Amino acid sequence: MYIKKILLAIVLVGLLVASYFAYFVYNAMLKPNTAFNSETAYIYISKNDRYEDVKEQLEPLLIDIESFQSLAEQKKYVNSVKPGRFAITKNMSNNDIINSIRIKNLPVKISFNNQERLENLAGRISEQLDLDSLEVYTAITDKKFLTENNFTRESALGMYIPNSYEFFWNSSSETFRTKMLKAYNTFWNPSRTAKAKALNLTKNEVITIASIVHKETAKVDERPRVAGVYLNRIRRGMPLQADPTVIYAKKLTSNNFDQIIKRVLYIDLEIDSPYNTYKYAKLPPGPITMPDVSAIDAVLNPEKHNYLYFVANVKNFGYHKFAKTLSQHNANKNEYVRWINSVGINR
Repeated sequence: MYIKKILLAIVLVGLLVASYFAYFVYNAMLKPNTAFNSETAYIYISKNDRYEDVKEQLEPLLIDIESFQSLAEQKKYVNSVKPGRFAITKNMSNNDIINSIRIKNLPVKISFNNQERLENLAGRISEQLDLDSLEVYTAITDKKFLTENNFTRESALGMYIPNSYEFFWNSSSETFRTKMLKAYNTFWNPSRTAKAKALNLTKNEVITIASIVHKETAKVDERPRVAGVYLNRIRRGMPLQADPTVIYAKKLTSNNFDQIIKRVLYIDLEIDSPYNTYKYAKLPPGPITMPDVSAIDAVLNPEKHNYLYFVANVKNFGYHKFAKTLSQHNANKNEYVRWINSVGINR
């Protein structure tokens, strides 16, 4: 009888221990532990983050941070934090959360356009990935990389085709650079390459002209006509005389890309810069901005016409008046000058 009582006590203790263990397992591992109402929350773990940094992000998202920490310690997550972007879905358990932030790194979509310089591009990328703008800039201006891929410091901006791209948030600057080179080579498919060759232009020259077209008009439907003007000028050996290149030259020589210039003055036409297409007949050494794909394709598919000049159309803002002769252009220009004077735009 005494032995039976001992065995019964052992069984009861065992059951209590098992119950406690089951309760612990459920509470620590399987019980839902999210405190947010949306379907999904995201945390971003930097490459320099430690567990305490992760915990700080998780605390407002969880009902019970202590039970999470207890399991994180048991599963040794506290010493094996991985960088990236991770999702936590509503009603996830601690176990599921740890599994998610340990192995399920999710990509992010990044985008960029209208960057005037590589410095601006580096800044834009650093806003979207776990990268410092200086390390991005260093990677995309690396002399060895540029030389191996037939770019110069001046032409390198043309390698970055505006679009949306998927990256892991913790991607390196070199990964970004390499993927953009691949996208550039894909963009220059056999059709586009053949069209550039037919125009007797290199890829850099196409993108440089496209950057001017992009700055000249925001109207996508007008870009092939503007591109046709510049190509007509090139064929005739005429200087481009593009105001956006003068504005770029002024910003570059004054090292001030924050200034807003709405009007080009005669004194600006004397700026001694290879980007000043009034002073130098050659194309600039590289793009003056990152052109849209529509501007690049406008150069590759220009409107065929005999126009050599154009000026802003004050009766149809955003568009331009085109002319085949200088006398006709001067008449259009005088109309524009009268309007710009009337509204008081002096710079």
